[in-house]
Amino acid sequence: MSTPRFLDLPPGVAPQRIETPQGTFAALEALPVSGVVERWPALLVPGVTGSKEDFIAVLMTLAQSGRRVVAVDLRGQFETPGPEDPDAYTCAALGADVDLLAQVIGGGDPIHLVGHSFGGLVAREAAVDGRTKFASLTLMSSGPAAIEGRRARNGRKIMEEVPELGLEHVWHHRFEPEALANDVSDDIMAFLHKRLITNSPIGLTRMAEQVLTMHDRTDELRQIEVPTLVLYGEHDDGWSPETQSEMAARLGAECVVVPGAVHSPAVEAPETTAAWLVRFWNTAEKHYLDLRSTAM
Repeated sequence: MSTPRFLDLPPGVAPQRIETPQGTFAALEALPVSGVVERWPALLVPGVTGSKEDFIAVLMTLAQSGRRVVAVDLRGQFETPGPEDPDAYTCAALGADVDLLAQVIGGGDPIHLVGHSFGGLVAREAAVDGRTKFASLTLMSSGPAAIEGRRARNGRKIMEEVPELGLEHVWHHRFEPEALANDVSDDIMAFLHKRLITNSPIGLTRMAEQVLTMHDRTDELRQIEVPTLVLYGEHDDGWSPETQSEMAARLGAECVVVPGAVHSPAVEAPETTAAWLVRFWNTAEKHYLDLRSTAM
């Protein structure tokens, strides 16, 4: 469970609703506090039990680089409604949603795509399906196939318990004890509870199943000509640092290890994470423009 350390929106960040042909998505939109939007936009996608709020700590810094930056709730997550159909929550279906979001947010410009944890698997689907040409792809604390270790065990419990016992049971027996052990403040605790029980139970169960069974599409992603960054915490307990490092090598991708971070670098080391993202995005844009200039 990614746990934001604060909920007050920084300057330049505001709630939005993004309208697409597939429906309306809840979002946080960040614009530069000073200066103008002069660089390509970015779309940030959260993990299974996360939400757009997982990116609050990096949004202002990212936007201040001259970009519109949008973090979303996926279909069935927190403030984005979702249907009762389990097939709406596969990585492929959610990847198609990301395609539509990218096309709306980009408005014809290339767009940078960031996926955290399960969101990385969804972002990979969007890149591989070829419907949208992305300016870059960042896989943040996300691996090549099914999640591993402690988080895999938690995912299996979600799959087993949510359909039978409900979201309140899962909160009181799994998420609340973890938050209490981490000395989470009362306001964050209330937010985490509201976020969990607002999720679609069908969606949460199917997303958990997806993150536990996803097959390796690294070789397919390698065939897509998109600059790729693999970024993760040095103590990641979702996919091991070794697994993510090997994936980066297979992709020929840039690889960044965030010191001191675990599975949520945007929360645990926001300034370092934002600095690397801005650097990577700027380099990707320069490379794209250099190639276009050479072609002309």
